[in-house]
Amino acid sequence: MAATPEKPAPAAPRRRAGRHRGEGQWAVGHMTPLNANEQTKKDDDGLNVRTRIETIYAHRGFDSIDGADLRGRMRWWGLYTQRKPGIDGGKTAILEPEELDDKYFMLRVRIDGGRLTTRQLRVIGEISQEFARGTADITDRQNVQYHWIRIEDVPEIWRRLEAVGLSTTEACGDTPRVVLGSPVAGIAEDEIIDGTPAIDEIYRRIVGNKDFSNLPRKFKSAISGSPLLDVAHEINDIAFVGVEHPDHGPGFDLWVGGGLSTNPKIGVRLGAWVPLDDVPDVYEGVISVFRDYGYRRLRTRARLKFLVADWGPEKFRKVLEDEYLLRRLADGPAPEQPVERWRDHIGVHRQKDGRFYVGFAPRVGRVDGTILTKIAELAEAHGSGRLRTTAEQKMLVLDIEESQVESVVAGLEALDLRVNPSPFRRGTMACTGIEFCKLAIVETKARGASLIDELERRLPEFDQPLTINVNGCPNACARIQVADIGLKGQLVLDDDGNQVEGFQVHLGGALGLEPGFGRKVRGLKVTSAELPDYVERVLRRFQEQRTDGERFATWAARADAESLS
Repeated sequence: MAATPEKPAPAAPRRRAGRHRGEGQWAVGHMTPLNANEQTKKDDDGLNVRTRIETIYAHRGFDSIDGADLRGRMRWWGLYTQRKPGIDGGKTAILEPEELDDKYFMLRVRIDGGRLTTRQLRVIGEISQEFARGTADITDRQNVQYHWIRIEDVPEIWRRLEAVGLSTTEACGDTPRVVLGSPVAGIAEDEIIDGTPAIDEIYRRIVGNKDFSNLPRKFKSAISGSPLLDVAHEINDIAFVGVEHPDHGPGFDLWVGGGLSTNPKIGVRLGAWVPLDDVPDVYEGVISVFRDYGYRRLRTRARLKFLVADWGPEKFRKVLEDEYLLRRLADGPAPEQPVERWRDHIGVHRQKDGRFYVGFAPRVGRVDGTILTKIAELAEAHGSGRLRTTAEQKMLVLDIEESQVESVVAGLEALDLRVNPSPFRRGTMACTGIEFCKLAIVETKARGASLIDELERRLPEFDQPLTINVNGCPNACARIQVADIGLKGQLVLDDDGNQVEGFQVHLGGALGLEPGFGRKVRGLKVTSAELPDYVERVLRRFQEQRTDGERFATWAARADAESLS
């Protein structure tokens, strides 16, 4: 008699996939690339492209560059193709990358901690004049960016930069980007702790190290011991913020998971206190967590902030301690609220050694090679040869004797570099914009500079701290969500129904004091031509309606839509 067939076992219930499944997390065994970017990085480490640049592309020219190198790996050495001139913003999202590419590059020079010598600044200025058509922008990450760079000139530029201790290594790409540092580290009278040794060790240990050159996405860092909270720590992937521990003394409060772009998030405290000597180890631990557990499936969800949001600070700290540091971190206090609204160090300030530093403001970070060379000459003649860049597109000259301060101020003012700027010059930042950026939709640098001039003319009596951040696209390189007035570039309709350059308006964002994102009023968009009228109108209403001592961000949060329109 035939055997009775066995009844099939019931199917196991289908398990609902969680966020950890299918996200390309290496630590859970998902090593197969899930998109073209991850495949490109797997095919060849981005750091390896330097050899091809030096031995092939610089000799054979732009047309010889492999596409995966051109639009991918070259970023590991600070190179992006710039936007072809004459392409309007309406075509940004329509054209293919090769249609937007010009045969010139943006080149970013990383300046970790914002620290420069006059020799270095002079070389930066000379390179600008010789190879970059005079261009040079101070960024809100303390770097300097060139434009109009030819691939043929890149090896010589590297040679000159590296001869004075500068680098473009991992200035862009899915890498550990420049480490922001307090511009007054080591010199400020009120400094809690100097983070410079940690920045130096992180650079030595991490930058250019292939253990960390294939991250899910960019990794932004900041270290500051200033009570002014002067490095935008709230919007970095990792930040170490100076605090005084009641038992252990000066150290750092650890933050992770900040970032802006189209999904902005304020970083979170892990509640951990880190002594200065341990900062590099903790930095290495956090970046390793990101490398191993970070999401690699979608680039739009690959920044560390998404992992932190899913895990929460408690789990993140536990994984960091249990799997990477192999020890517990001490609990510690939160940073105190800063007593000043401005945290850019503009003006004349006494150093702890009795000398002075002078902070000054260009227009929206835009300078040029000639100006940078003259700044270097001024600092060399009247200071010790040390300068700093800031995270607000500004610069400082350090170590000035009291008898020389007046000469430095006069020299800077003669270059249109304001030491006592208006709130508009002081508080306005702008990204690169459509002039050079392939992602941009509108003009920003010239628009921001002209807005400063108009507001100074129309509102000469305005004296309140104010930030106006102008961005050419939704990616928030100029931090629109955390500005008093944030302007996100887009195409809008004018009164005649024509599509023109304009901005979506964010109002009342802030960092430092009560950090948070600005509000968007429904339908509130302005054309570029109307921008000065709009900002003037809103600021006059603020002056009329504010209570005594009220900040713009606080007023904007409570004002009605009509007052903000």
